[in-house]
Amino acid sequence: MDSTLGDLANSSACNAPLAIGNSDPARLLAQLRTMLLIRRAEEVIGEGVAARQVICPAHLGIGQEAIAVAVSEHLRGSDRVFGGHRSHAHYLALGGDLYPLLAEVLGKEAGCSRGMGGSMHLYAADKGLLGTVPIVAGTVPLAVGAALAAKKDGRGDVAVAYFGDGASEEGVIHESLNLAAVWKLPILFVCENNLFSSHLHISLRQPTDRIARFADGHRIPAVTLDGNDVVAVSRAAEDMIAGARGGAGPGFLEAVTYRWRGHVGHREDEDVGVDRGADLHLWKARDPVRRLADALIAGKMLSSDAYSALQADVDAEVMEAWRRARAAPYPPESHLLDRVYAEAGR
Repeated sequence: MDSTLGDLANSSACNAPLAIGNSDPARLLAQLRTMLLIRRAEEVIGEGVAARQVICPAHLGIGQEAIAVAVSEHLRGSDRVFGGHRSHAHYLALGGDLYPLLAEVLGKEAGCSRGMGGSMHLYAADKGLLGTVPIVAGTVPLAVGAALAAKKDGRGDVAVAYFGDGASEEGVIHESLNLAAVWKLPILFVCENNLFSSHLHISLRQPTDRIARFADGHRIPAVTLDGNDVVAVSRAAEDMIAGARGGAGPGFLEAVTYRWRGHVGHREDEDVGVDRGADLHLWKARDPVRRLADALIAGKMLSSDAYSALQADVDAEVMEAWRRARAAPYPPESHLLDRVYAEAGR
């Protein structure tokens, strides 16, 4: 395969503390806390999978937290966001409540999809998350339709479509890019390129590893960057979202990252039977959480003790939400039909 990503796809590169420059310390600390929250929530979900407390398929994005956090901080509740099967981070980064997420993963009545969706079907309309589904690339054309509606509404709202490198192999992605470009729709396409589609590395599936080449073909402005650098992703997302709001049309943000767990489930060293152990060890040195924390500590914006206290605070929040979710009731059996079929007269 002809690699054009260079160090972005090199597991031994891009592992230094982030270059935070003159970034607002309050924003950086907020980014750090949200990434820690996502990380700990997914670790607990993984532990639940291992203990057979979570029985729905759970796709974890541990190692990819920076992307959703960086994009979401430039969105508002009236924007329209769509995700795929690995979307816990998208939900939480938008401000979705932790307890309904964990309750949903456990199939409880208090879940964000009322216990009927599980890990892959998340919904938080008040935060702008209009749906996540496991159909690969399935929400991308929905996001384009939402962008068309936003353009007609004329309020400056934007749509966001999250998808992975594997989804770029679906025809509907290219149809969506074409339509968005021709009609100059206010949408940000966010490709979380973690170099794997299920168990196949991108080198086994595509002639080159830069997904943004598809945006080039549709004359959509594109940026390819280190998806584990929350500062860089935030700056790029801010520019593209502002452009979309202002009528400049779509943007394409390719964030190169790596998931620490397998395609589905809690294990680190397996990806549907493929051992990624050696490369995974190196990618962990590119940890987006650690690189931001190191930069903040080096810049005297955060002390080691304060960081430990922050981690403890996040852990307590997650464990309390998990306790509540475990104790919450399941939906009554009658809702198996009530929530599938509409009642007459409604």
